[in-house]
Amino acid sequence: MSRPPRVLHVSQPVDGGVAAVVRTLCADQHDRGWDVRLACPDGPLADAARGAGVPVRTWQATRSPGRSVLAEVRALARIVARTAPDVVHLHSSKAGLAGRLAVRGRVPTIVQPHAWSFDAVAGPFARAARTWERVGARWTSLLLCVSADELATGRAAGIGGAAVVVPNGVDLDRFTAGGPDDARTVLGLGPGPWALCLGRVTEQKGQDLLLDAWPSVRARVPGARLLVVGDGPAADALRARCAADPVLRDSVLLHPPTTDPAPYHRAADVVVLPSRWEGMPLVALEAMASARPVVGFAVTGMAEAVGPAGRTVPPGDVPALAAAIALRLAAPGLAAGEGRAARARAEELFDRSRMTARVAGLVAELAAGQWPMSSPPETAPGNGSTAGNESGEAGRSTGPPGGGGTR
Repeated sequence: MSRPPRVLHVSQPVDGGVAAVVRTLCADQHDRGWDVRLACPDGPLADAARGAGVPVRTWQATRSPGRSVLAEVRALARIVARTAPDVVHLHSSKAGLAGRLAVRGRVPTIVQPHAWSFDAVAGPFARAARTWERVGARWTSLLLCVSADELATGRAAGIGGAAVVVPNGVDLDRFTAGGPDDARTVLGLGPGPWALCLGRVTEQKGQDLLLDAWPSVRARVPGARLLVVGDGPAADALRARCAADPVLRDSVLLHPPTTDPAPYHRAADVVVLPSRWEGMPLVALEAMASARPVVGFAVTGMAEAVGPAGRTVPPGDVPALAAAIALRLAAPGLAAGEGRAARARAEELFDRSRMTARVAGLVAELAAGQWPMSSPPETAPGNGSTAGNESGEAGRSTGPPGGGGTR
């Protein structure tokens, strides 16, 4: 191809981890001199893209499927026709649905789930989502997964086609190791010890499960404090619950969302991700780059990301989550050792520049008409850790390589 690639990114989420990844990829490809466009609803993502010099086409789309889907498909088809991209890159489930129905394989299409939609629902809705993903694979030039677990989950659901694993990446210059005292002073926090939960307040992110665990943590570590940073559809219920419970009211601080999470990570002694489902959570990588241990449920991508940098426990096991948090808050030496391992792991596996370069190479290959893809499928490097009871030999990796599956 004699001219730079023309790429259209499409995203329905405009905040949180998916939007952060989309923003990063758009900015990187724009800086490469490519003709990059973004289709998304109005909001923080659109504002950030325009600020980076990326043209934005407003695409009105809701988060959930429903009667609006046909109108969303038609609107996106018009945007694709006007843009005439060499590659369409669809992010998350709604864009993956509307985009493939709009394009139907006429343009090379990358689908990046950022966590499977069928993990978010149950019963007939989950069956319908799996069926759609199997059908939609025929219009997918490349499935781009953020973790080996995510790819394995898709394969187990019968989703075929060419696929590559490219783990999410983090800015290692922005998220750095450092003592918590200065960060706590800047944020107006007391001495702690502090646990941090950062992200959209939703059913997916499981802040309610963390509140279930917190009284047990507080009983084991009486001075422990919990900082919950974020907003979302479940925020009002979270605030009401904290106001009604004396233990939560005295030890949990709810903070609005932030555009600069770096000082919050540095202020924490441990970062907690009680998610019900994920692909590979960006918050975990930010915490690791900040040399903070991570505790969370072993959902898709978590054990694969964390490895020896903390502890993952069986999904939904609230007592195990509480025990893992309390152990690290009560044992600064353990937390510090895992924090050092976390930073080393982030440098080795999750450098953002490595992620953007790999995605750019895949996009360029598709734009040049080189498919079937010449690059073989990949698995994410590194060891996953198995979930289980706290052993005292914290963070020991016992799982197979890639074992196992956005803020």
